[in-house]
Amino acid sequence: MQRRRTRSLIAVSLAGAMALAACGSDTKSASTAAPATLPAGTTAPAATTAATSAPTTTAPAATSAPGTTAPAKVTSLKGVCPDTVVIQTDWNPEAEHGFLYNLLGSNYTIDKAKVSVTGSLTAGGVDTGVKLEIRSGGPAIGYQTVTSQMYTDSSILLGFVYTDEGIQNSTAFPTVAIESGFEKNPQMIMWDPATYPDVKTIADIGKNNILVRYFNGAAWMDYFTSQGILAKGKVDGSYDGTPALFIADQGKSAQQGFGSAEPYIYQNEVKDWAKPVAYAYINDAGWQNYAESIATKPENITKYADCFKAIVPMIQQSSVDYLSTPAAANKIVLDAVTTFDNGWVYSQGVADYGVKTIKADGLVANGPDKTLGNFDYDRVNALIAKAIPVYTALGQAPKAGLKAEDIVTNQFIDPSIGL
Repeated sequence: MQRRRTRSLIAVSLAGAMALAACGSDTKSASTAAPATLPAGTTAPAATTAATSAPTTTAPAATSAPGTTAPAKVTSLKGVCPDTVVIQTDWNPEAEHGFLYNLLGSNYTIDKAKVSVTGSLTAGGVDTGVKLEIRSGGPAIGYQTVTSQMYTDSSILLGFVYTDEGIQNSTAFPTVAIESGFEKNPQMIMWDPATYPDVKTIADIGKNNILVRYFNGAAWMDYFTSQGILAKGKVDGSYDGTPALFIADQGKSAQQGFGSAEPYIYQNEVKDWAKPVAYAYINDAGWQNYAESIATKPENITKYADCFKAIVPMIQQSSVDYLSTPAAANKIVLDAVTTFDNGWVYSQGVADYGVKTIKADGLVANGPDKTLGNFDYDRVNALIAKAIPVYTALGQAPKAGLKAEDIVTNQFIDPSIGL
């Protein structure tokens, strides 16, 4: 994430706020922001409505179409899917979203007003006959959750819904995830390895009484404190996405973040830190949440069954292709960030690190049956059991008798596609 660097610690913090917020925010993990009721009004926020004179940027004709290394079973989507398949993401463009941008053909356009990218939906570099519109989330939708946005704007067919968000909203605003996106949630807790050389896990953080800063209201934190993994008196919900307090503490505290971003950023792009951080994933401490899963409203499972049967294997294959040849999709990501110019900063270095870490840390990986993108129902049921008391205590009790099949499905997955 390319920062507007200054020598002032405060200036670094302000300039880096949006660069770091997504990677550490539960706007991304969606465990805090899903509302008990829909946002006021019945239309999407102004940031998501296209102005007729909105400037757009068109990719050069010479741009290569992503996803050409290992084509999926190409199927025409014309007449099967909507003419434009709209997917709502949870933040600004970044490598974690690369598998979606990898589906765009070379004719993509970037709309600054809608904070979106649209182009031919391609599979293996072949035009499927429909368009794909990827909409940015976070600040572009007034920090609403993807779930609330899907229920507000009927043009959105699919969106990123983490498993815990699906659990949380299962009563009032149910969703069903049709592809898992990430096998492991990139959310982590990081610390200074020079200050705490013996700390290796989140449990070690608790045993050493290290203060942990996080975005207030995170369900995973409520779970960790309720289980005694972290002490309630040693967690601080004041984290705002900036590096200022972490730096000011000179390594004495820990902080939430994304394993696929912050370690690179803090070492290479936060001038007042500029050294390594160590980290451990919340997934490995017991909160096994499928991240950036592709989800839809329940009624669409039947209505668009033929569409999903064709498009889900394309998404699976795009994930495989992106990890092997990410350059074209990352170019779209960086072009979009530059065109949007909305305070989000993102560099080639972070994108390259993100892909490397996604692969090395198994964030995108096959499930236990060697298929990429499917759900382990036992794992989802285990998270449901952990999440029910957490959300009930927050006054957001999940659906009575909730089971994995209510919020995820493997019916559209191609089991032959894997890394």
